[in-house]
Amino acid sequence: MTDIALEMPWLEKPWQMIQRLLSEGRLPHALLVTGECGVGKRAWADAVSGLLLCSAPSLKEGDAPVACGECRQCQLLSASSHPDVRVFSPEKSRMIRIEQIRSLSAFAVSSPQVAGRKIAVIDRADQLNINSANALLKTLEEPVPDFVLILLQESGRPVLPTIRSRCQVLSIPLPSTEQADQWLATKVTHLEGDKKPSAELLAKSLMLAGNAPRLALEYATGEFPGLRDDAFDKFRQFMRGQVAVAEAAKAFKALGLEDMLWLFEGWAADLARLCAGGKASDHEAGEMLWFLASNNPAWRAHELLDMVREARTAGVYNVSPELEASRLLIAWRELMPTRRRAT
Repeated sequence: MTDIALEMPWLEKPWQMIQRLLSEGRLPHALLVTGECGVGKRAWADAVSGLLLCSAPSLKEGDAPVACGECRQCQLLSASSHPDVRVFSPEKSRMIRIEQIRSLSAFAVSSPQVAGRKIAVIDRADQLNINSANALLKTLEEPVPDFVLILLQESGRPVLPTIRSRCQVLSIPLPSTEQADQWLATKVTHLEGDKKPSAELLAKSLMLAGNAPRLALEYATGEFPGLRDDAFDKFRQFMRGQVAVAEAAKAFKALGLEDMLWLFEGWAADLARLCAGGKASDHEAGEMLWFLASNNPAWRAHELLDMVREARTAGVYNVSPELEASRLLIAWRELMPTRRRAT
């Protein structure tokens, strides 16, 4: 199996930490892995699962173990059919339900079927509802020797302190721009014709993704950049009083709730940075955000961030994306100086 640190060099330090812990026999029963959306947390977790289950890991220089890629365990993992690995992620409710955690708990105490240990991955541990989080605590408080739990958490999305305190925490860093560019260039080489994004689109997608390469690849090969540009045009027109809130909200609705909130959150974070004398990550929105920053105190930006978090929580209950967009747009409009608002 490929060494994940070779494919994604920004994962080298957290990967080496796992190799060291495994070599020293100090592997924790639970890992909480934090990082930005699209930075490679799931790929890292899959690589760790492969290393922990491999029957004959090879040793690199410095005695760092690497999965062999040839044993039965590695073959089952490669075919996504290993019975001793389970992945739990949000379902239709956008949350991880208590029934899923009960299934995880039963899996934890069962005997491994073909490997020496069992691995469970909770993708988006920040999406545990209160009942599922409390149920998970029981498993964390009573660790099983042949079971390892990997929880993935997006940066800025909280998990219960009681869960965090029972895990060893690892952070996945963002890559350098050079690393992200190289990774993206490699990933799009096999694409042909209209499916292959231009260098300009790759750079823009990487900017919109906050330098998270896997999210940037999703953007560059999907509809997000175009939909984002439409939403940004309507946003500017609305802020200048040129279109009604309902028209602007429709452009944001087209993004879908999660991408819409991601966009608003990014702009609010940029506004906070500009208020503190920093720079905007979304340089295309920088001019308008700078104007707002020069006319508002920093706490207004943090109010917007709180509103986005509230909207994300409300999204669990299937709220209307259009209504949430309207609510957020009106809050943004309140930042405009009175003389610039439409009458």
